[in-house]
Amino acid sequence: MMDKGIKRARRVVRFTLNTTLGLVWLFAALGMVANPGVQPVTVWRLVPGLILLLAFSFLFLRVTRNILERRYPRGEIVTMGVIAIVLAVMSAGPAAWWSFTSYAWLSIAAVGVRRRTAVFQALGTFAVMAPLSYWGLVQTLPGADTATLVGVMVGVVFYSALMSSFLPWTNRLWVWMWRVAEEAHEGREAQARLAVAEERLRFARDLHDLVGHQLSAIAVKSELAVRLAGETPASEEMAEVRALARTALRELREAVKGYRELDLTAELASVRGVLEAAGITCRLMLPYRDAPGDTAPVFAWVVREAVTNVLRHSNATTCDITLRLTPGETILEVRNNGVRKDAGKDDGGSGLAGLAERLGAVGGSLTAEPDGKGGFLLRACAPSAAKPVLVAQP
Repeated sequence: MMDKGIKRARRVVRFTLNTTLGLVWLFAALGMVANPGVQPVTVWRLVPGLILLLAFSFLFLRVTRNILERRYPRGEIVTMGVIAIVLAVMSAGPAAWWSFTSYAWLSIAAVGVRRRTAVFQALGTFAVMAPLSYWGLVQTLPGADTATLVGVMVGVVFYSALMSSFLPWTNRLWVWMWRVAEEAHEGREAQARLAVAEERLRFARDLHDLVGHQLSAIAVKSELAVRLAGETPASEEMAEVRALARTALRELREAVKGYRELDLTAELASVRGVLEAAGITCRLMLPYRDAPGDTAPVFAWVVREAVTNVLRHSNATTCDITLRLTPGETILEVRNNGVRKDAGKDDGGSGLAGLAERLGAVGGSLTAEPDGKGGFLLRACAPSAAKPVLVAQP
């Protein structure tokens, strides 16, 4: 969930994108009152124009919201482009005023595409709207001399070039800044979740080592006291102490086990946020349902250790995490494209060895080695009875 700061930043960026829509209505209003003697406002021109402009505005607001959610609704954008052209041709006033609708369309159509596509969109808008705007202005200047027409043409070309270059790139910059802020926020949240998980593990370890050791000692001592006391009332009391100590020790171990187990789904979400915050594209290939209950916590540890190694020991730009459920086993693969010379080495040698031991406890195995193509592959297998169904998640 977004905090107040990131929500405020989102509102500011969306308001900035939608400001262009306000200018569309301003230019349309000016077009309806400009030179009424040359192009009088008639009902058959005004009503369809307002209806199309309302439809354009509705789609504009939807598209800006989708863009901030990392979606690019091509159908709606194409529809907006058609509406913009129709408004410029069949408008309630001079076409030069209504042509701004096309530049407003360009200002958001060029945001969710590659740079080369945005350049072609800008050039296409300029090529269509510059002649159309010039023609609209000429209609409002009957009897104008050649010098005036040349001046109008230069002005239209300058205006069209400015609108085709300034608006789309400004909005692309705003959206880029929003996405940087959003990714930084997601990275902080993921790091915070990982820090909480690490603290839970430390607490569980300390609790088991300190309190568990003392309870074990109490159970052993009380059992010895029962033997030494013989058949006396004191021995009965010590037997109860021994039973209580063993019960407390068993409950403590169960509680510690719950703290130490990781959730695979939550771990995947966390490491994905950490990787993307570090500038590494993370792609998940997951089955339609979760891994079996016995292997899921172990695989969560594998994911955490593998991603830690990616961050520490690679120059990766992409990291693919694949989970496959076959009739005989569950397979987890973590592959990155930035292998170093020290790939496969572990700090202190305990991380991967510990994972191999965990997998061995459930009958599984672990391999970690370069793939021969400039990447590194960590592969974990464990027995499974699941059916293989693989679905790509973007």
